[in-house]
Amino acid sequence: MASRSRLFGRRRKPDAGAGADPSAKRAKPKHARDDEELFDEAFLARLELLQVIARRLFRGRQRAERKTRKVGSGLEFADHREYSPGDDIRNLDWNVLMRLDQTLVRLYEEDEDLPIRIAVDVSDSMQTGGAIRKLRYAQQVAAALAYVGLANLDRVGLTCMSGKVHTTLPAVRGKGRIFRVFEFLKSAPRGGPTDLRAACSRLAAESQQPGLTVVISDFYDLDGAFDGLNLLRFRKHEPVAIQVLDPEEADPTGTGLRGDVRIVDCEGTAEQDVTLTAATLRAYAAAHKRFCDALESSCRGRGIPYFRAETSVAFDDLVLRLFRQGGILR
Repeated sequence: MASRSRLFGRRRKPDAGAGADPSAKRAKPKHARDDEELFDEAFLARLELLQVIARRLFRGRQRAERKTRKVGSGLEFADHREYSPGDDIRNLDWNVLMRLDQTLVRLYEEDEDLPIRIAVDVSDSMQTGGAIRKLRYAQQVAAALAYVGLANLDRVGLTCMSGKVHTTLPAVRGKGRIFRVFEFLKSAPRGGPTDLRAACSRLAAESQQPGLTVVISDFYDLDGAFDGLNLLRFRKHEPVAIQVLDPEEADPTGTGLRGDVRIVDCEGTAEQDVTLTAATLRAYAAAHKRFCDALESSCRGRGIPYFRAETSVAFDDLVLRLFRQGGILR
């Protein structure tokens, strides 16, 4: 769905001097330079500020923000249920038994640790983009969410996934573990086609305890996205969809691109020569918007929080919007 550098690219002619000086020093690949600067000191300082603001948004909450009803644990009474063979008789409500001759077990609300799994799509389509590659942006958003979760003493795990990559960082706890998160995101393999159905299926299977599962992707696999997110719901996860978009890929009408171009499928071998006009670009932008709207409608209809994230928006501004709107670390 995208070219090697962005959605559209003109045919390139070979450089006249290519190969002229094999001893010339080669420039470091752009993605290598990006990785070196991905989580620098300035980024960490922004995370610290982000955590301060997030703490104000959630003032008064402690670790384990979710409540669960468990038998005979916790301090706050919640409800009764019928006694079942095997229940500890110490949890029986003896007052009810004496007055109503009913064997009921007391249930209490218990603060429970919130397991968080952050899944980052590292497929080839995520490595396209203009000034900021979508994958770089997704990595920064994932790191920011992980940092806030770790600072709140939640258990946070990460997964990098595509049609050929599936690597996992087991759940860790504590703010000091953020450097393991940084290293994992930088060193994880990347590439391959987008296959969200298979990736989410494996993600659900390897998660021993369901929890909040944030999927960060461009979702350029519409049917697979629907099936994958639904599978997470079926396995008792609480999925959240963050769709990362490059503005020029979503709407190239303002790029000034016209004439004969070759569209290249960056996740396959398909190529198509086309003549681009203003009308063609407008039609493409409208089709892309329908695609995104269909994904959002599907998520909303199933109660899955959905957020659209353009790479032109600073990652920390996006994360604060996620917190304010709810659906993540609530």
